[in-house]
Amino acid sequence: MKTMDRESTTTTTETEAEELTGAEIVVRAMRDQGVAHIFGYPGGAVLPIYDALFQQEDVEHILVRHEQGAAHAAEGYARSTGKPGVLLVTSGPGATNAVTGLTDALMDSIPLVCFTGQVPTHLIGADAFQECDTVGITRPCTKHNYLVKDVNDLARIIHEAFYVATHGRPGPVVIDIPKDVQFKKGRYVGPANVEHRTYRPNTKGDPRRIEQALDLIAKAKRPVFYTGGGVINAGPAASRTLRELVRATGIPITSTLMGLGAFPASDPQWLGMLGMHGTYEANLAMNRCDVMINIGARFDDRVTGRLDAFSPQSKKIHVDIDASSFNKTVRVDVPIHGDAGEILTELLAGWKARKASLDAAAMKTWWDEIGAWRGRRSLAYRHSDTIIKPQYAIERLYELTKGRKTYITTEVGQHQMWAAQHYHFEEPNRWMTSGGLGTMGYGVPAAVGVQTAHRDALVIDIAGEASVQMTIQEISTAVQYRLPVKIFILNNEYMGMVRQWQQLLHGGRYSHSYSEALPDFVKLADAYGAVGLRATRPDELDARIMEMISIDRPVIFDCVVDKTENCFPMIPSGAAHDEMILGDTDDQPGVTEAGRQMV
Repeated sequence: MKTMDRESTTTTTETEAEELTGAEIVVRAMRDQGVAHIFGYPGGAVLPIYDALFQQEDVEHILVRHEQGAAHAAEGYARSTGKPGVLLVTSGPGATNAVTGLTDALMDSIPLVCFTGQVPTHLIGADAFQECDTVGITRPCTKHNYLVKDVNDLARIIHEAFYVATHGRPGPVVIDIPKDVQFKKGRYVGPANVEHRTYRPNTKGDPRRIEQALDLIAKAKRPVFYTGGGVINAGPAASRTLRELVRATGIPITSTLMGLGAFPASDPQWLGMLGMHGTYEANLAMNRCDVMINIGARFDDRVTGRLDAFSPQSKKIHVDIDASSFNKTVRVDVPIHGDAGEILTELLAGWKARKASLDAAAMKTWWDEIGAWRGRRSLAYRHSDTIIKPQYAIERLYELTKGRKTYITTEVGQHQMWAAQHYHFEEPNRWMTSGGLGTMGYGVPAAVGVQTAHRDALVIDIAGEASVQMTIQEISTAVQYRLPVKIFILNNEYMGMVRQWQQLLHGGRYSHSYSEALPDFVKLADAYGAVGLRATRPDELDARIMEMISIDRPVIFDCVVDKTENCFPMIPSGAAHDEMILGDTDDQPGVTEAGRQMV
């Protein structure tokens, strides 16, 4: 027999309901959802939940040093495992401190469940101590949010929140729980007894659209796959299917920043990342293609450049779990609504059933053209024997860590783009970065989250000396929980990307972009109980990196690099893919007085 709660969007099966306090319900529901770790920071409005956590051993709590850190740690955990990340913060400033991380997760489609404390229900709206309108504040930066006023609704809402966070386009969900609800007793129902009645995202592709897409691909002369974070979110099987489809068709493939690792960087069909700091060959292929197959990317402005010049000759196929993404910024010819993994499977099956193959002569011409673009070596740079070039530092880091079980997080800025360009990912879920929001301070707590999930892995945050200071207090968390994260700082004493834009677009007026009064990062590491290392010359870099890897403790590595190196290639803001700026390299020196070349 089933009963329907009139105000509920779920169907609940009658069962032997266990009476628990609201705080106990929170912990029991997390356990039943398979939650092994939760990141949080206590406060008055969540003390009943912390008391319940103290009395059990199924869910391990990781104490962060700032609520923003809790959200980013949960993001790193989610991105590296494919499971939802969970955080617990108190009311008022605890909730507002988490907003940056929630927004970051929404932009990058990361599944989070965030529990926030709230003042007792009878004080809501009375400007009570540490009260804020958490539901109102987080509505624009969450996929959904709840204010729980009845303890008997709490279990259902928690299970529903996990479903919403992980189904369809993933995202963050907030559950705001007043303190009195945490004390009250109510009935507990398990996840098997909760079924969402209205939110059932479509996963299968429309067969007609699949056939239209296959028709376009079969007739293409200059096709390209363009993939994004949606492939990663669809799970490891989606990445495997993508690889099979790409190899079966022989089509070149590029990816957004968020999609790195879905296709192996060592494969000859891989063109590298596209977009503002993408490779010459990837961006030119996008510009000149006649059929574009977009799998799980949303035509972000950092990818498209000037919209009226974006891939003007192509027919566009767009696969996305979020129907609102279709034609939002770029008009497409064949929208396919559904899960990337499901639709990749359908496309592969359809391609094999057709025994299809592309025009061999046309594809040879296309690959020859791509080969000429590759010959420009757009990621090349001028090496130095006396000063560490940031690109060289990433290359050495990659060479000395490849083959290991390695996860990379980043902060945001030049170092992030150099990492995307020069650290080559072979597997999905190994690359954690802030894409849509571009959150400085993301990398350290994200690394804490990744290392929590993968205790035996090598976890490295590739950082800048400016970004890293925004959340560096999370080193204390790493020390406390014996999480041997490595913070690899490319220290150029500038907010590097800001300085680069000021040089190129603002006449070299470096307004407040110089990082004055930097800490001594080696001494700072020692103060936290971590290990500090420093490299200033190229000839000492390898030994220091190997030393960093060998230390089974948190490490802050201060890698002092060229202060004025710019990140190229670069599509200037408002420019098109065929208006890239290339760098000054050893084999193409001094192309212009600024050492750059306009294509």
